[in-house]
Amino acid sequence: MNITGLLIALAIGAVSGFLAGKIVKGHGFGLLGNVIVGIVGALVFGALFGSLNLLNSEILNEIAGGTIGAILLILLIGLVKKVV
Repeated sequence: MNITGLLIALAIGAVSGFLAGKIVKGHGFGLLGNVIVGIVGALVFGALFGSLNLLNSEILNEIAGGTIGAILLILLIGLVKKVV
């Protein structure tokens, strides 16, 4: 992966984290925390499931997958924080 690909992946993760924070209200970690969780969630979702191919645009597919991954990660972290 070159520097351009890395920057695009970071931007997609940031957008995904922002969207996940808006969707999962009350469980987020603030803007910066959600962006970081979005980046990690997008990477994890992409590694596990690849691209969804639900939409006509590759970027929108990546954002959708990253958002799903970030939502799942936010909920999982929320559950762990609640238990501990």
